[in-house]
Amino acid sequence: KSDSDTYSCDIGDAQSRAKLTVQETPVLFKQELQNEEAREGKQVRLTCELSKPGTPVKWMKGDTVLYASEKYEFKQQGTVAELIIRDVKSVDA
Repeated sequence: KSDSDTYSCDIGDAQSRAKLTVQETPVLFKQELQNEEAREGKQVRLTCELSKPGTPVKWMKGDTVLYASEKYEFKQQGTVAELIIRDVKSVDA
């Protein structure tokens, strides 16, 4: 998308211009989240894979946005995004 702009070819006495518009491809899930089971007090890792690296990911529990804390850790490397939930309790289901 950042390559969108007007480009020109200059030969001194003349110039030719063209406008390039780059349409972004939508980000899709290559691998969606999978259901998990965990024992109380343990740690669980939820993982998904995206079609485009570096895509911002927002993790949510129901309608509540999650933020990094002692309870929740977020990792993202390339196209893989992970949510680590520590010390799971029944309320985390």
